[in-house]
Amino acid sequence: MRARSIVAIAMVLTGCSAPAPAQQAPRAEAPYLDPAVPVSQRVDDLLGRMTLDEKIGQMTQAENSKLAPGEVTSTAVGSLLAVGDSTPPTNAPEPWADQADRLQKEALATRLRIPLIYGVDAVHGNQIVVGSTIFPHNIGMGATRDPELARKVGEVTATETAGTGFSWTFAPCLCVARDDRWGRTYESFSESPEVVSSMTTIIDGLQKGPNKVLATAKHYLGDGGTTEGSDQGNTELSEAELRKIHLPPFQEAVRRDVGSVMLSYNQWNGEYLHNSPYLVNTVLKGELGFRGFVISDWNAIHRIDGNKDDLTAQDVREGINAGTDMAMVAADSKQFMSLLKAEVEGGRVSMERIDDANRRILTKKFELGLFEHPLVDRALTATLGSAPHRDLARQAVRESQVLLKNEGNVLPLAKDGNAVFVAGKNADDIGHQLGGWSITWQGESGPTTKGTSVLEGIKSVAGPTTKIQYSKDGSGIDSSYKVAVAVIGEKPYAEYEGDRDTLPLDADDLATLKKLEASGVPVVVVLVSGRTMDIAAQLPSWKAFVAAWLPGTEGAGVADVLFGDHKPSGKLPMTWMRSSAQQPVNEGDGKDPLFPLGFGLTY
Repeated sequence: MRARSIVAIAMVLTGCSAPAPAQQAPRAEAPYLDPAVPVSQRVDDLLGRMTLDEKIGQMTQAENSKLAPGEVTSTAVGSLLAVGDSTPPTNAPEPWADQADRLQKEALATRLRIPLIYGVDAVHGNQIVVGSTIFPHNIGMGATRDPELARKVGEVTATETAGTGFSWTFAPCLCVARDDRWGRTYESFSESPEVVSSMTTIIDGLQKGPNKVLATAKHYLGDGGTTEGSDQGNTELSEAELRKIHLPPFQEAVRRDVGSVMLSYNQWNGEYLHNSPYLVNTVLKGELGFRGFVISDWNAIHRIDGNKDDLTAQDVREGINAGTDMAMVAADSKQFMSLLKAEVEGGRVSMERIDDANRRILTKKFELGLFEHPLVDRALTATLGSAPHRDLARQAVRESQVLLKNEGNVLPLAKDGNAVFVAGKNADDIGHQLGGWSITWQGESGPTTKGTSVLEGIKSVAGPTTKIQYSKDGSGIDSSYKVAVAVIGEKPYAEYEGDRDTLPLDADDLATLKKLEASGVPVVVVLVSGRTMDIAAQLPSWKAFVAAWLPGTEGAGVADVLFGDHKPSGKLPMTWMRSSAQQPVNEGDGKDPLFPLGFGLTY
């Protein structure tokens, strides 16, 4: 649509005949409404028309369920995000799109018709929406060593994200995970900054494809290097080490013109990242030349004064002056706006700082085309979970499989006339193979969305003459089977809920393995997990061992490799510990791992 018609369209969509006299609308021919005008000039024109309240609104992100109907209009909030509490009554693509359009229409009813930028944690596909295509978590993508595949995954994620009304994803996570006890290890592409940097091609897919959304490089900086892998902990490194290990992926993201950077909850040598003018203003915006905008993490500026449960003037003042351009303040958006206005009027936050933040935010809104196309393209909504998208996800799954042991070439499994016994709690559980950040924040067990479990994949790939018998706990196996496939590993978790002191297999898995091994049938173990695990003591009893990571909705990709339709090609993105006591263990640290970074067999 031509920008000259956006005001009239907004009035029709919102049922407005005309704005109130005190809220006089801009003339339709205002330069900022004309897409033929260069973006920088559109930003200048719009900034010159904005009040302080409107500028502060653009710097505010609320969680959409925390605002009553009409409050997007009355507060002129510039951004919303969706989390688990934001789910419409029916979790399906169309209701999500309907909800997004309703909220966007409220934004178009404001005086200047500035559209919302609407964010979501689409970290491995648009996984908050039931029926979407969910890709392997980053640790599996790192195992593929395939930057072009990452770009394609970004492109599909952008399409499915835009199709439900989101114009912004809080991804990719560019953390360099250095301790597998950390509960976010699976959000890291690798312990290697070079591997993580190579996978920033996903940003191109998100931002430069035909249905682009804004990408976010997170979490800046050092969240993967905290002491003992403690989530939101302290990264105790020299500046030289911080720059060598944790900064390179962000340098590459900035080179790719990533639209936003999210700050991290962690500290660096005791300094909280959300209150680090040196790392944000001097290094990120100055040295690296980042031209997008900086977003805080969830209620993260609340913590600046040491009390995470209370938002204060000090939190707001120091967070904004340290370089945060937009504050993710969830339920406290109106309080944030009031506090920031008082800080500006009191001269403690400058108008120059406010205008710089607005310039960065508005530039991205114009570049995304939100002023011209604020509402959902329903043709994209129809693509969620489509066959081509699931085919790409299946490719990603099979490329992510890492073969770590194959004694006697027990793999690939034969199809014709073979008898295969399948066991394990993760064999037929979609929720387990998705992991955390899947439909819900922590993830859940069971059939949480549409997809193909590993067991279903085995049945479909094995062929009609192959006997497949399944028992979750391994009961009923006997010596008539040629092979037993144990699909074991972790249950879903996210963030600090996943922090562990040690990483053993759980009691259920050990009991299942004991039954299988007692039968004398060769055992192939498929480990579904978000990190390496302490399996050295059990490994000698296994004929073959495959690391499947958290594959997402397309479990058939695991079966493609087990049955040899595709040779395993994945390489370890993390050094595999010999025991939990070795953690942290990384390439070049002089420790003797079970398997080194980059290890991976094939047929």
